Amino acid sequence: MSDGRFAILDPVSGISGDMMLGALLAAGAPEEWLQSLPARLGFPEVTVGITPVDRCGIRAIKVEVCLPDGSREQPARPVDQHSHEHDHFHSHADHSEADPPRHGSHRHIGELIDIVKRAKLSGWVRERAVRAFQLLGDAEGRVHGLPADRVPLHEVGAVDALIDIVGGIEGFEQLGITRIYNRPLAIGTGWVRAAHGVIPVPAPATTILLEGIEVGPNGPVTGEATTPTGAVLVRVLSAGAPPSRWRAAMAGAWGAGGRNPKDYPNALRLILASAAVEAGEVILVSTDLDDLSPEYLDPMREALFLAGALDVQLWGTQMKKGRAGFRVEITVAPAEADKVTEALFRHSTTAGVRRYSAERVTLARREVEVTTAEGGAVRVKVLEGPDGPRVKPEYDDVMALARRTGRPAHEVARDLQSRALHVVSAENSGPVAPNKES
Repeated sequence: MSDGRFAILDPVSGISGDMMLGALLAAGAPEEWLQSLPARLGFPEVTVGITPVDRCGIRAIKVEVCLPDGSREQPARPVDQHSHEHDHFHSHADHSEADPPRHGSHRHIGELIDIVKRAKLSGWVRERAVRAFQLLGDAEGRVHGLPADRVPLHEVGAVDALIDIVGGIEGFEQLGITRIYNRPLAIGTGWVRAAHGVIPVPAPATTILLEGIEVGPNGPVTGEATTPTGAVLVRVLSAGAPPSRWRAAMAGAWGAGGRNPKDYPNALRLILASAAVEAGEVILVSTDLDDLSPEYLDPMREALFLAGALDVQLWGTQMKKGRAGFRVEITVAPAEADKVTEALFRHSTTAGVRRYSAERVTLARREVEVTTAEGGAVRVKVLEGPDGPRVKPEYDDVMALARRTGRPAHEVARDLQSRALHVVSAENSGPVAPNKES
């Protein structure tokens, strides 16, 4: 997108697959896209219900997946209250004996992965959907002692899982957004009734899928707030915590959960935001040198970068008694300041340094790989500027390709930038600006 938008998942009441679908629709994904998804996955008889609902005075979208006979996936039941959401990734072992599944047929995780691989999906969607099912299979397999690809789901749950996971990923593509972050997840409290007794919230498979994901306070949320499907969508989509500074492009799109408690909105909030600067504290370390031969400045600079410097600048200066010298100024994160200072003492002739803190403000950045005409891959830096993304190939890759092909470095850089512009423009569905330094 030309405005460098990204999405922030705000699971203050948890997250599940149907909540994700509802939030994507509320954010602007077309209803006809979601309603056509079952047929594209090979289930033309399946329908998707889309209903605006109220959650504590907030308008939200509720999504339900139904088979021709009207059946829906039956949730695992919490003790003393219904679960927060339905979720299909409680396999056979998780269904209550008092409420057995109504459909005898089932599919295995391996079959669902095959369906995803055969479906007409973009590479971006297919890769993440396959990964999601692999992670789910691994988690459920660890819990139940089964091979990952042999974890079974009942027919209703299998279809629901495909739509929730593929739709939960492809919906962002529909919005033209491929950068997603998340705030801490509410996971809920209490117990869930399974076939062999009760298990604590979060359910065992959910706990495995939450590895590496920040969870937050539950507030008033009770029952199962984050389901396995919701957790795995965060795993395969999110880059982690959002940037410290951003501008809201859409303050909140809400996807409703199944229950409607009176004391909190049972819904997932999706925030669309535009890129803003990122700021953080840095330490500036500086010194002046007049007795170090210039030929040793480059080894010193290399040692400083190896020690953790973010940037090293050198410029000529005049010192006392008219001697020519060099000023060295190093930008470093506070945690690395002592190590960089030690490296400066070791690799230069300085007798002392100046250190002071400053705020470093940068544009949000990321890296993508671009395939060259010769068939190799080159790293390209993408900066999210106020007028859209800017691209610039990495210097080391440019020089390596120039040496390998015998072409002038500036021609290689220009060609790579042109290729990168097309890649990022296609990714973001909008115009992209070249880096102004190029």
